Amino acid sequence: MTKKTYYITTPIYYPSGKFHIGTAYTTVLADFLARYKRNQGYEVRFLTGMDEHGMKIQEKAKEASQNPQDFVDTLAISAQELWDKLDISEHKFIRTTDIKHKELVTKIYNKMFEQGDIYKGKYSGLYCTPCETFLTQTQSVDNKCPDCGREVSVTEEECYFFNMKKYEERLKNFYEENPNFLEPSYRKEELYNNFIKPGLEDLCISRTTFDWGIKLPNDPKHVLYVWLDALCNYITHLGYLSEDESDFNRFWPADLQIVGKDIIRFHAIYWPIFLFALDLPLPKKLYAHGWILMKDGKMSKSKGNVIYPDTLADKYGVDALRYVLIKVLGYGSDAEFSPETFVEKYNSDLCNDLGNLLNRTIAMVNKYFYGNIEEVETKTEHDSWIENISSSSIENFHKNIEELHFSNALEELWHLISQSNKYIDLTTPWDLAKNDNKKEELKSVLYHLISNLKDFAYEIEPLMPNTSKNILNQLGCASKEQTKFKVVEKGTPLFLRLDVEQAIEEIKELMSN
Repeated sequence: MTKKTYYITTPIYYPSGKFHIGTAYTTVLADFLARYKRNQGYEVRFLTGMDEHGMKIQEKAKEASQNPQDFVDTLAISAQELWDKLDISEHKFIRTTDIKHKELVTKIYNKMFEQGDIYKGKYSGLYCTPCETFLTQTQSVDNKCPDCGREVSVTEEECYFFNMKKYEERLKNFYEENPNFLEPSYRKEELYNNFIKPGLEDLCISRTTFDWGIKLPNDPKHVLYVWLDALCNYITHLGYLSEDESDFNRFWPADLQIVGKDIIRFHAIYWPIFLFALDLPLPKKLYAHGWILMKDGKMSKSKGNVIYPDTLADKYGVDALRYVLIKVLGYGSDAEFSPETFVEKYNSDLCNDLGNLLNRTIAMVNKYFYGNIEEVETKTEHDSWIENISSSSIENFHKNIEELHFSNALEELWHLISQSNKYIDLTTPWDLAKNDNKKEELKSVLYHLISNLKDFAYEIEPLMPNTSKNILNQLGCASKEQTKFKVVEKGTPLFLRLDVEQAIEEIKELMSN
């Protein structure tokens, strides 16, 4: 029987320097979902990669005294090493400098050109180099880019345009007929009111002021504008317009495309219109998450407030970083990621709640039953309560993931952990151990604790794979269905509690380097 398929993508990242935790957040989130869907039996295609063409890359390479290809080659190695360090599971890594991608993008351009979607003209207006974005005067804010806040420049040059107006009504109709395509829903309102409702401008898709890009086959002095080049990666990776389109036919349309809110316009306007022109179905869902902010706003090297994921992972562990990243950022909203936030979540959620529950449970099973525990028929007065907590927490965990409320999903699992700690206080196993007549009740209590930890470990595996494995090993658990356990003789802490002041200062030091 053929497996169900699930295709998930991150944006392909612009490699102008070392990736910070904002980039890591998007990739960890996609990995969380990719692992989650694999556990549900799907055949998952998980795509990430790098957007390597454009003026900004050419300028950065020049600053580094390198040619552009050598510059991006070095950064591509660094990016893939980072994803390995962050335990990103099986994925495809596409680069817009890949020969296959360039060949297929050229075919896409030819198809669009031949059917009259592309015409030659002259562009005169504003341009944001960091975002590789053309802007009208009304779209700029005090002569600054509305997306990144940097100064824009006036540019005028011959270029080719994509006829966006041709598909404007189709785009409006699509959003009316598919209200759940873009999440959160308020992003659609912002997009519609600011960009679609005023009327779409035709899109400049080529440049002549730099040459680092895919040359137009009909006019080689032009290179393809980065967004047409970059956005098509989601289908060139699958072999669209290649001799073998089997992967494309199996995985397209994408089930979920994850992007940051700063590039939502390109994915929610340009990308659908390109797909309309190619007569292809649109992705099933587009999710635009918020930004990870510092106390003093967006991360900036000049402010000395950039946090790099590899340094945190090396110092405090990959799973801790993965957990805190997903926990702090709510559905579509911005969130502060500070040294104080990281240390507080690490100590309270990972050490106090989860680590404490595992250590207490293993210690009691060893103390009272020589490390052996199994399911019994006897119940305490609190067992039905904790069983309901367990089933509802896990059910709500899955429900929140499917609804893209990832932080809430983690709250549900940690509710199970906190209530399991409360269950210990309610049942007082140390008192039950003093009464031989309560031995079966004591077994029931410890079995419920082991069972909850087991269920938690299996559910958290997509986000914290090493922690999951560690818990299951300490429980002596080999399967979800297991009802008899031999725990380790002495539990080892999952996470070592941090000295608050010292850890905060250490993270601040990492940020300043």
